[in-house]
Amino acid sequence: MREMIEGGPLDYLTGDYLAELTMLILGRDRQKNPDLGYAKTFLRQLADCLDLIKSRNVRVVTNAGGLNPRALRTAIIALDPALSVAHVESDAGNAYLGAFGIAEALRSDAQIVVTGRVTDASLTLGPAIAAFGWTHDDLDELAAGIAAGHVLECGAQATGGNFSGFTTIDVSRPLGFPIAEISADGTVVITKHPGTGGAVTQDTVTAQLVYEIDSPRYLNPDVTTRLDTVQLVQDDTDRVKLFGVRGEPPPATTKVGVNRVAGFRNAMTFVLTGLDIEQKAAWVRAQLEAALPARPAELTWDLVRTDRTDPATQSEASALLRCHAKDPDPQVVGRAFSGAAVELALASYPGFHVTTPPADATPFGIFTATYVPQSEVPHVAVLPDGTAVHIAPPPHTSAPPPADPPPGPAARGENPAGPQVSFPPPDTPLMTSRDPAAIRPPGSAGAEGRPGGAVSAGRDDAPAAVRPPGPAGTEGCSGTPQAAVSASREGAGRTERVALGRLVHARSGDKGGTANIGVWIPAGHPRRRDAYEWLRDWLDADRVGDLLPETGPLDVTVHRLPHLCALNIVVDGLLGDGVAASTRFDPQAKATGEWLRARNADIPTELL
Repeated sequence: MREMIEGGPLDYLTGDYLAELTMLILGRDRQKNPDLGYAKTFLRQLADCLDLIKSRNVRVVTNAGGLNPRALRTAIIALDPALSVAHVESDAGNAYLGAFGIAEALRSDAQIVVTGRVTDASLTLGPAIAAFGWTHDDLDELAAGIAAGHVLECGAQATGGNFSGFTTIDVSRPLGFPIAEISADGTVVITKHPGTGGAVTQDTVTAQLVYEIDSPRYLNPDVTTRLDTVQLVQDDTDRVKLFGVRGEPPPATTKVGVNRVAGFRNAMTFVLTGLDIEQKAAWVRAQLEAALPARPAELTWDLVRTDRTDPATQSEASALLRCHAKDPDPQVVGRAFSGAAVELALASYPGFHVTTPPADATPFGIFTATYVPQSEVPHVAVLPDGTAVHIAPPPHTSAPPPADPPPGPAARGENPAGPQVSFPPPDTPLMTSRDPAAIRPPGSAGAEGRPGGAVSAGRDDAPAAVRPPGPAGTEGCSGTPQAAVSASREGAGRTERVALGRLVHARSGDKGGTANIGVWIPAGHPRRRDAYEWLRDWLDADRVGDLLPETGPLDVTVHRLPHLCALNIVVDGLLGDGVAASTRFDPQAKATGEWLRARNADIPTELL
């Protein structure tokens, strides 16, 4: 907080403190003390920066109120009774609210606005609504605000954090945090304070745009943002212009999260060293399962082969065998489980040791979502003087997605990034590899018999004449190839088997039990459009199953984002019941994109 306020001029400082796991933690806090249930970290940071906030007239908007925004407001006023503080609440404690309550609070001259669960992007959209007077009818502008908020919501992930191209940016000093400069017409520039580490490039911004999304229609309570219309151009060093965003009416429902304690868990990790790794794993597994006084409701084993042939160090000789136990009874997976594992030490495989001492069980939770009509979810802005203003739901909501949305500019008013065009609807996603409809007769499929043509040609294959070009770098990969890969050209058809990451960037994440992997061709690729067209036809749902065998029995969908030269892969069920309950090695799928990049592929030589 201090870094952002001292680093340069700001009108608003936003803070996103909530995640699905955080809400579970806050729920446990409030069970212990009804005056808690908010992010205490924010209160400590605010106390350190109050004088700065007042002297520089920076307004703060945060969702740190969690499950108890009213209590956080009370705690803030206790720090300084002269502060003008408002909060936004709902009696559906974990309902995802929109941005108009925040805007109402800001219009009342609140310097600090505290919310509970709102959509992450609402923290950015709310100030824009208040500043520009946008209404529910300004769908394109609202969509631009949501896109800006999505870029900002994870902080330094938009300036080089968790970025697969990190070797190309300045990582010698702490990464700066992103800033959105928003104009009344919906044009946005993403930047950062000067003198900070990292970078703001088309690729760092793309990385965040494809993070934790599903279909190209990005649903929020105030607007449906068409991510397949977002365009980016490098405006200057550490300045990326985001423009062309289209909006549609929001859904009639909003998400209400439900967090519940689902039981207790424990884990032990055995280190297996040297030869006969699989036999050692089988022996200790049989020993532990026989030694347990009561079998847990769920017992999961995972052998992680970190060992190497002819190892130069002992760590290179070692593999990890992880055992996770879950049960409704904490005694079953407490010391009775972890102690039994350690007690095998003198009577098991050679070289027996574990990574941790025995420990008690800990509770785990499950996040589930339900959807209720927005009209049934209270949305109240409590102003600094205590007045409660009830926020009406959107006057117009969407039916199922239209087959062909009406044409129109990305935003009213002149777009400084160049002329805009009418966009067709999002591409039909590639079918899942488990869908019989994806099976096609020979000759009708894409590469190697895969259903590469299962997507509507409405966007990528339309004549170039319907897409007047904007300035250099704005066209993405949605038009006609600049120099299509031709089999008649010398060298065409040759491939090299290399890691896929030599061609693409990726960013992955989680939503409940679902993982997403955004994959895109870097902005600096000299034949970016050709490379995207190859990737688009090659990386379908079946191919994902081949490259990532864990996804084999799961539903996989691939969506296209051609203006970003990107694909978004959605894998339902990869994370089981979600991060708080997952026993997966990477429970939030944060590194799944890097796993995909590490897989070898036969890539056309001329695209490398």
